[in-house]
Amino acid sequence: MRLSLTLVAILAVISIATDYYIFKTIKSRIVTHRKAALRTHTVFAAISLVTILTVLIIPHRTASDPLLVAKMWALYTFFTIYIPKITFIIIDLIARIPQLFHRGKLRFVSIAGMMISVVMFMLMWWGATINRFNIDITEKTVEIQDLPEAFDGFKIVQISDLHLGTYNNDTTYISQVVKAVNEANPSLVVFTGDFVNRKASELKPFVHTLSRIKADNGCISILGNHDYGDYVTWKTPQDKAANRQMLLDMQKEMGWRILLDQTEYIHRGNDSIAIIGVENIGDPPFPTYGSLEKAYPDINDSVVKVLLSHNPAHWVNDICDKNTNIALTLAGHTHAMQMELFGVSPSALKYKTWGGMYTDGKGQRLYVNIGIGTVLIPTRIGATPEITVFTLRKK
Repeated sequence: MRLSLTLVAILAVISIATDYYIFKTIKSRIVTHRKAALRTHTVFAAISLVTILTVLIIPHRTASDPLLVAKMWALYTFFTIYIPKITFIIIDLIARIPQLFHRGKLRFVSIAGMMISVVMFMLMWWGATINRFNIDITEKTVEIQDLPEAFDGFKIVQISDLHLGTYNNDTTYISQVVKAVNEANPSLVVFTGDFVNRKASELKPFVHTLSRIKADNGCISILGNHDYGDYVTWKTPQDKAANRQMLLDMQKEMGWRILLDQTEYIHRGNDSIAIIGVENIGDPPFPTYGSLEKAYPDINDSVVKVLLSHNPAHWVNDICDKNTNIALTLAGHTHAMQMELFGVSPSALKYKTWGGMYTDGKGQRLYVNIGIGTVLIPTRIGATPEITVFTLRKK
């Protein structure tokens, strides 16, 4: 509660200071219709401030799902207005530097600041209204030294991080995802965690839609950090356990096979490969629930193994250049922080492995899928939703 009040106070100060600067700018630079511009700006600034202060007091851990979605959009709208405003102010202040030396203001710098701010506003809303639904099909060929002949050409399709609560009951987008997965003609579909944002009930409207995913060897899933109910204040431990069980039961209803520190073997004739699925193993503050040793005790044996592990930090900490023999690890979790432009993402500041393919000195590979859905902010500025198609080849 104290953190929420602090955040409210900080955002209130930032918004008031920002709008005061804009007010003074309008007053000094606009000649025609100045009063109308000032009144309009003041009204919208007041509405923005009241809205954000009202939204911020909505409790995150106990509010209903529709209310949280409304809060998410209100917060995002606030940031799409004030981040461009603050950007303009910073550039405008740079344009004023010559005035400290009794010279003229750099008008072209100030005008550039206005243009950059407008582009930034448009980019943020392009990400929210268009790009977060632009599904990108990424195709990768993975050569494996001891891959059984029967699995040469075996096709694994990976999806990750659906975060279904963001869409309420609207199945339109997820139907498009299902269609794209099926069109890839997969041998096996794997899901690497985060069905929901907070509660298992978010999955319920999508059970029928996701059950339409078809593959020769079906669908295998694991849990992500959002799937354990850790982002909700439960009345009793039994309620939290019931929420987890509901999520597992709905996956069974979909016809998916959930791996909880377990291994499933895919057979083709006399050959087989192992699909290992661990519960969430992450870095702080995300709890660790899984055990690779429990899922597959002899992890250094000669069997060709594909590991499903939600958080790529697990590969970095426990598999990369370690005494293991895992041909391919598939992870998600990062979303590339839903921002990636020209191959650069702020996610790289937190994760060494935030998106794409990585290989260690032993030839073990990790692929980080940047996810299908959105969480916290309903946008993807770059970082397009990803379905990854892996074709296994014998090296």
